[in-house]
Amino acid sequence: MKSLLHIGLFLFFGLYSLMAQPFFEVQPTNNAPEGFDRLFSKQVEIFGVSIFATAKTPDSKLLHAVGLLAQYLDNDNDGQPDNQLVILAIHQSKGAVVMSATRREADKIDVHRYIPEKVWDNMTILGLHAEDTLPQGASRGVFDTAYEEILHLITSAGYANAYPDIFGEKRGTAIALAMDQARGGYFRRAPKKYPDQAWYTYNERSCDYGCQITEYIYWGITSILGAQNFPGRLDNISQEWKLNTAAKVKAGDPTLYQLLTDPKYAFPAKLPDGKYNPQP
Repeated sequence: MKSLLHIGLFLFFGLYSLMAQPFFEVQPTNNAPEGFDRLFSKQVEIFGVSIFATAKTPDSKLLHAVGLLAQYLDNDNDGQPDNQLVILAIHQSKGAVVMSATRREADKIDVHRYIPEKVWDNMTILGLHAEDTLPQGASRGVFDTAYEEILHLITSAGYANAYPDIFGEKRGTAIALAMDQARGGYFRRAPKKYPDQAWYTYNERSCDYGCQITEYIYWGITSILGAQNFPGRLDNISQEWKLNTAAKVKAGDPTLYQLLTDPKYAFPAKLPDGKYNPQP
């Protein structure tokens, strides 16, 4: 009986020790697509989706970003993706995030010098900068851009392809029709002035119709999850988005709220914090 107790304690503390370790480990880009290892020296992967980073990118920021990615995809924290169709779509789209230390560093990267066009152009790539990746930023009154860029990858490469009639980034889909209502009409490009009744008024002219859908979904999800509701945030974003809480989205844009909270699509229901520690 005593030996069984000792074995039980050994297994318990061994398991506890493993669980206490960080879930992710930064790895070299040994198995990256062709040419990536010449620009990005490290990567972290979850569910077959990678974030590649430059040597100057701090590991702490990289690990925070991949933690958000993991929690967005496995929001119930059971160690498995909440929506396998979305994971498959990201894989088929060759979706990935590339991370640099600063915007200035990213601007200096000559992608096509090192990565073949046939590789880069056949991937869905989202860029993220460590200087804009701000863990616990809301407590200091600043927004963590990793919440946005990581989500863009999941919706553009994942949901848009897994559910093309619902979340496809083109005119006529369910999400597009909801966005047209939120903008006060259909606009192929951002107008110089939106109708007064519009609550989604993103005015970046370089953002085409599909891009506008990407941004619309991001505003909706992060507002429902509570990421846009900290002191001073509404003042900073009201020129683009006015429904910065779950209650406002539910009341002001019920179609969007219904789409993003429908259990069959398995969007995240809890705001990630980047500290992924699954409990199967």
